[in-house]
Amino acid sequence: MSITVDVPTNPADQPRVFPSGPADDTHFSGAATVQQSALEGALESAAFLTEAELTAQLVGDARQIRVLTGDRPTGPLHLGHYLGSLRNRVRLQDAGADMFVLVADYQVITDRDASSSIADFALGLVADYLAVGLDPARSTVFAHSAVPAVNQLLLPLMSLISVPELERNPTTKAEAAASGRPALSALMLTYPVHQAADILFCRSDLVPVGKDQLPHLEVARTVARRFNTRYAPVFTEPRALISDAPSVLGSDGHKMSKSHSNTIPLQATADQTAALIKGFKTDTDRHIAFDPEHRPEVSNLLLITALCRGEDPVQVAEQIGAGGASALKRAATEAVNEHLAPIRARRLELAAERGYLSAILRRGAERATAEAEATLTRVREAMGMAY
Repeated sequence: MSITVDVPTNPADQPRVFPSGPADDTHFSGAATVQQSALEGALESAAFLTEAELTAQLVGDARQIRVLTGDRPTGPLHLGHYLGSLRNRVRLQDAGADMFVLVADYQVITDRDASSSIADFALGLVADYLAVGLDPARSTVFAHSAVPAVNQLLLPLMSLISVPELERNPTTKAEAAASGRPALSALMLTYPVHQAADILFCRSDLVPVGKDQLPHLEVARTVARRFNTRYAPVFTEPRALISDAPSVLGSDGHKMSKSHSNTIPLQATADQTAALIKGFKTDTDRHIAFDPEHRPEVSNLLLITALCRGEDPVQVAEQIGAGGASALKRAATEAVNEHLAPIRARRLELAAERGYLSAILRRGAERATAEAEATLTRVREAMGMAY
């Protein structure tokens, strides 16, 4: 399984294409009569890479790879974001990948009303990005609402997938249930296609995501494949990059999430972090062992500790031995605080520079707009609408 990308003489004319997954399933009806739903194959090996596979295949050079990633500005980023995605973004940037980092402000209203604090949250995301190591000179950071051509691309993509396929998307179902809203909005139902437009407008090759987001990524692959077959080869079929920590658990034992209020914010102080980790669930066995299947909460803290130290979680468990939950939590607290200390110091400085953060978004929007408009032009030409 190679991620080597063949770059044509004129990259604007052809998509960069990875070894493909399922056969084409362009022909479908309202009943979604497809050969095999792409959503059902979201975990197939051709559709994603692990960190280990990426390391083996990049060999330290990602200059031929384009990456789209981002977050919704609904609150401060947290340790789960950092371990699950942000580290990989910085790593890919430093290896030379062409990074597009999206502040997905329009996607906030899929499950909530826009609030007066959305500007603060959006600029806070930019501060988080820069604090962890993203460089606006090497990564394009932009806001969704500032690039109209991305949203215009949504219309042709919507014609390439059926309502039943969207209704079967397990991630959409989970997000709708978590929103607490009595009815599924049209925007929530089409959220995966909206994300597909975000991913495809810049013809991205890799998308760092958690495993729960793979069904959304598979929608992007599906509509890209269907467009390329029905009209002309314009889009790359993107692949997911799964981190070593695809689902970090929060204090309540569920996935760390802003909506669950179980996170360790990146901007938390050392004392706040200690108090939060003290409340994390463990179990009654004093002997600490890394066993994700049978001891998920203990293993979660071991993984967090190991990743922050740059060690193996099994070795961390052996070091703690019979020290019990208290020793484990002390180790986790020390590792997290030590690792995040420079990030927190940098973020504190950046948060005071709102004008600088806004300028980064404006510059990013200029480049993203140029890419989106160029893609939209190719789409219109492929569909015979360039008149």
